[in-house]
Formats: sequence, C-alpha cells, structure tokens
Amino acid sequence: MVKYKKVYLKALGYDFTDFISSELSGNKAIDLHNIVTRENRIENLIALTREEHLKFGEIKSKMSWLLRQHRAFLDICGVKYDNKWFEKYINQYSIHE
Repeated sequence: MVKYKKVYLKALGYDFTDFISSELSGNKAIDLHNIVTRENRIENLIALTREEHLKFGEIKSKMSWLLRQHRAFLDICGVKYDNKWFEKYINQYSIHE
C-alpha cells in the first residue's frame, strides 16, 4: 500500500477494507487527494469521490475551502492535526477565492 493511503487510514483509524466516505458528500470516496502539496500528512489528504476530485482538485480558488472542509472533518473525527500548517495554506490560498 502506498504511503499516503497508510497515513490517511492510520490517522482516521480505518482499515483498508472499510468503507471510506467522501469528506464533502458522504458518498463512496474513490480518491485521496493531496490538497495543496505532495506532502503525505493528514492535514493535506482529503477523501473525495472521483467527480469531486475532478471538480475541485486542482482549482486554486477552491483550495482554502477544501482545507477548511477537511479541517472540520478531522475535528468531527477527533483527529489531531497541526493547525499552524492549516492556517498557513488557508491564508496562502484565500487570495484566490
């Protein structure tokens, strides 16, 4: 299994056989998307449907929104994360909204 999948599954306490839902819609996630960098860290990995990935994945004006959605999902799931990392990239991409 590739590293980014291991990072995501471990952080959320999932097994590779679990149903993984999109963090945006709740539908079955097909893709784990690196939001802003290629860093394999939970702050940067969001589960999306294929349609969501194509619609939002590489759109700069959606990056800060995706980061805020992902941070809220991690909060709901009780996952610890580096908020300074989030704030850095949310601020960086907010200018594109």
